[in-house]
Amino acid sequence: MTSTTELLTRGAELFPGEVVTTAHVRHLDLPLQAGRLALITLDNGFDHTKPTTFGPGSLLKLSEALDQVEAEAAEQKIVAVAVTGKPFIFAVGADLKGVELLKEREDALAIGKGGHEVFKRIAALPVPSFAFYNGAAMGGGVEVGLHCTYRTVSAGVPAFSLPEVFLGLVPGWGGCTILPNLIGPAKAVKVIVENSMSQNKQLKGKDVFELGIADAMFEPADFLEQSLLWAAKVLKGETVVEREEIDRGKAWDDAVAWGRMVADAKVHGAAPAAYKALDIIQQVKDQDLQAGFDAEDVALADLIMSGELRSGIYAFNLVQRRAKRPFGAPDKSLARPVSKVGVVGAGLMASQLALLFARRLEVPVVLTDIDQERIDKGVGYVHGEIEKLLEKGRIGKDKANKLKGLVSGHLDKAVAFGDADFVIEAVFEEMGVKQNVFAELEAVVSPTTILATNTSSLSVTEMASKLQHPERVVGFHFFNPVAILPLLEIVRAEKTDDASLATAFAVAKKLKKTAVLVKDAPAFVVNRILLRFMDAIQGAIDEGTPIETVEKAVLPLGLPMSPIVLLELVGPAIALHVSETLAAAFPDRYTVSENLTKLVKAGKRGFYIWQDGQQVIDPEVLALLSFGDTVLTEEQVLAKVLEAVAQEIGLMLDEGVVGEAQDIDLCMITGAGWPFHLGGLTPYLDREGVSERVNGKRFLAPGVASVPTA
Repeated sequence: MTSTTELLTRGAELFPGEVVTTAHVRHLDLPLQAGRLALITLDNGFDHTKPTTFGPGSLLKLSEALDQVEAEAAEQKIVAVAVTGKPFIFAVGADLKGVELLKEREDALAIGKGGHEVFKRIAALPVPSFAFYNGAAMGGGVEVGLHCTYRTVSAGVPAFSLPEVFLGLVPGWGGCTILPNLIGPAKAVKVIVENSMSQNKQLKGKDVFELGIADAMFEPADFLEQSLLWAAKVLKGETVVEREEIDRGKAWDDAVAWGRMVADAKVHGAAPAAYKALDIIQQVKDQDLQAGFDAEDVALADLIMSGELRSGIYAFNLVQRRAKRPFGAPDKSLARPVSKVGVVGAGLMASQLALLFARRLEVPVVLTDIDQERIDKGVGYVHGEIEKLLEKGRIGKDKANKLKGLVSGHLDKAVAFGDADFVIEAVFEEMGVKQNVFAELEAVVSPTTILATNTSSLSVTEMASKLQHPERVVGFHFFNPVAILPLLEIVRAEKTDDASLATAFAVAKKLKKTAVLVKDAPAFVVNRILLRFMDAIQGAIDEGTPIETVEKAVLPLGLPMSPIVLLELVGPAIALHVSETLAAAFPDRYTVSENLTKLVKAGKRGFYIWQDGQQVIDPEVLALLSFGDTVLTEEQVLAKVLEAVAQEIGLMLDEGVVGEAQDIDLCMITGAGWPFHLGGLTPYLDREGVSERVNGKRFLAPGVASVPTA
C-alpha cells in the first residue's frame, strides 16, 4: 500500500510552484496547571493578504508536525494538541493552483487520499485535540478543525465556509462525512449545499458557534488566551462539552431530500457537485467515517477530472484575480483625484448611483433634475436608504449623519457641478437627450472634469461628438441593482484619453466594482449577448414553440432565472429599446419582435401573472400575441440559442469589443449572474462543441477551463 508520504511527495512533484504552509510546533503550559500543550500554527510566511492554503507540500509539513506531537503524546510529554493559524487567517483550504495542474485521475485520487490520511492522524492522537479558529477558514481549513476533538472560534472571524460545491467540488477532506455527524444533516446541508450555492455565502464567527461547529466563542482581542483557558477547563473536567443527539431516522432523509430540492432550483441537475455531496451525506447516515472518507476520495477524483470543476476554478480566478487587474486599463498613475461627484437625474437609477458614490468615495455628491420636486425625491431616497443602513446596524449614527451631509441637490447645474471632478448622467436613454445634457455640462464644468454616461446601449462616441472636449467622456455602465451586481462596463469612446480612462478605473476601484474595459460598440458586452440569447428565445416562441418548452430547453444551463423571468426583471420596454438599437446596428442577426412590441404597448411587465399562489401565463398577454406554426423540441431550442450566442461572441472578439474571451466571461458572471459552474459562458460552449461547430475554433486554449492534455 502506498504511504501518505509517498502520495504527497508525488503530489509535490506535480506542483513545484506551491507556496508551502509550514506547521510550527511550540509548547505552552496551560492555565490551571492543566499540563503542557503542543500548539501547531499554520503559516505560509506571508501576511493575511496571502491566505494559508494546503497543497501536497503543505500537507507533508503538517504530517511532520504530527510525527513530533504524536511521539510527545506517546511519551506523555503533552496532554493535548491544538491547531491555529497566523494572524487573521486560520487556513482557506486546498491550493486550487495545484488542482488546475492535475492531468490524471490517479493523481487527483492521491491528493484526496493524502489529505485524508494526514487529517485523520489528528483524530487518532492519543490526547485530546483542539482547533482554535482564529480567522478566516474555508474548505480544507474548516475540515482540519473538524478532525479535532474540540473547536473554539473567534467572534471576529469574517468568513467561514465549505465553498467546494460553489466551485464544482465536494468538501473532500472530511466535510461531507464529519459535519452531518457533528451538527446534524439539516445544518450540514445548509452549510455544504445551500450556502455554497448561494453565491458562496460566508458564515461569521457567531454563526459557526450557533450552528454547533465550534464549542465555544471568544472575542478576538484575547482569543488565544481564552481558548487556552477553556481548553484547560475541558481537560480538567471543569467544562463539559455537550452536543446535540443526531436524528438518524426520517429527519436525515428529509434533510438530504431538501438539499436536492435546493440543488434542483439552482442548477436543475446541470452540475454534479451538489448531488455528489448529498450522496455522501446520505451514505454516512448508517456507515462509519471511513466509508464516507472513501466516498469523498472517489467524488473528488471524479470532479477534479471534470470540465465543470476546471470551469469553476477558471471563474473563481477571473473574479479573484483578473477583476483586480483590468485588461487594457491605462497606467493608474494617470488618474486624476475626484473630490466631488455630480449626478444628472434624480430618478431611481440616479439615486442609487448617488448613494453608492457617497458611501464608497465619501465625497460630496450633488444631484440635479428638471424640477425641485424630483431633486427632493431623489435626495430623500438616498437619505432614506442611509437610515435603513443605520437601523440594520450596518453603519453608526455619526457615519449616517456624515453620509447624509454629503448628498444634496441643486436645480442649477452651474452651481451644482462647477467644481465637480466627475459627473455621471443617468437620464432617459435617448441620444438627443444625452447630447443636450453633455452640452449643458460642458458649459459649466472645468475642462478636466470627467463626463460619464450610464448608457446601456447607445454610442458613447456619438454622445460626445458635439463637445469641445470629447476626450474626457467615458461610458460608465452599471447593472441593476447597483448595490448588488459587481460589474461596471467602462467604455472607451474614439477620443477618450488615457487620463480620463485611468480616472474612471480608479473611481471604479473605490466603488468596489469589477471594471472591464469595453469598446464603444452597440450594447457593449452583457446586453449584446443577453439580447442575442433573448432574441433566439423570443424567436422560438414567436414561431410557435410553447413558452413552457422554451423555458425547459435552457434548464441545462443552470441559469439563476428563466429567460421569461429575466425579461420581466429587465423590463420589456428596456429590452425592446436595446433590441431596436441592436437590430439597427446588426439587422442580419437581431430582430425586433412584434410580440415584444405588443407587450410593451399594452403596458405589460411580462408573460406571467400570479394566480392562486402559482405563476401562470397571463391570458390577456396570450390574447395579444400571435404565433407561427413551427414547433421546436427542447433540444432544438437549446441548440438554436447556444449557436446564436457562440456566433455573437465570436464576432465580438473579432471586433475587439473586449481584449479576450476571459473578459466576456467575467462580464457575464458579474453582470448577468451567469453560473460559476459553467465558467461563465465560453468554457461551456467549448465543452459542448458549439464553439467549433459555429466558429470553427474554441474560444479558449485546451487546458484553460478544461483538463490539461497529458
